[in-house]
Amino acid sequence: MPKKNTINTLLEMKARGEKISQLTCYDFSMARLVDAADVNTILVGDSLGMTMQGYSDTLPVTMDEMIVYGRSVVRGAPNVFVIMDMPFMSYQVSVEQAVTNAGRLIKETGANAVKLEGGAAVKEQIKAIVDSGIPVCAHIGMTPQSANKFGGFKVQGKGEENARQVLEDALAVQEAGAFMCVLECVPPKLAALISSKVEMITIGIGAGAACDGQVLVNQDMIGMSGSFKPKFVKHFAEIGEAMTQAYRDYDAEVKAGTFPAPEHTYAKSDCSDEFLEQLRAEY
Repeated sequence: MPKKNTINTLLEMKARGEKISQLTCYDFSMARLVDAADVNTILVGDSLGMTMQGYSDTLPVTMDEMIVYGRSVVRGAPNVFVIMDMPFMSYQVSVEQAVTNAGRLIKETGANAVKLEGGAAVKEQIKAIVDSGIPVCAHIGMTPQSANKFGGFKVQGKGEENARQVLEDALAVQEAGAFMCVLECVPPKLAALISSKVEMITIGIGAGAACDGQVLVNQDMIGMSGSFKPKFVKHFAEIGEAMTQAYRDYDAEVKAGTFPAPEHTYAKSDCSDEFLEQLRAEY
């Protein structure tokens, strides 16, 4: 049986210099496949607002929606360490709100940790959540919930002042108790510096190869996001094209009457042909 990924096994991987894999996931079927591939961690990201719900950003996603998606993923990935995103305005109002909603995500999904965006600005929330017994993954650099403040999805950590701020954010979330931190759209040299300075696990997305691990949005890396392809995304397969072709083939065979074929039907019937003809005549 595969070994369950835990905080201890992940931290041990970092200590040995082994890279940690992470993918986003939002449903049971895909979670089973991720689990079978021995990926270490799953992020049930509020990116589901874009990938699963069709919004232009993550802001509309609610706590209740995160819980529905999250518990489906947990059921499908028993060996993967599952992290739940805390959606926009589920932790910013107060420390008490943050702890309550973090508790809901863990209690109602069975996940292993929560993730919240922001650096030093949310260190009180991180500390309180950790003190309540819930592991926290931080998220700094380009934080999608703050895209309006940044003027879009832009690289963070460029320039000396901004680079210093990103580093200080990393140190602040670690001090608050975060065991892991996502570095998004951060220059690789800065991400390497941060990874060397902190004991927590660093997970990069658009931050270079020096991080302790990497995360990608599932639909992006298998070619299901259409023409949307950020610079940091690699298509490891073109599943989107394969699925579209399968749908075309299905549509064509249904319309041609070639599907279902005899091998796709239940051949035996309890009713004789004579009885069926009798029914036809009666009705």
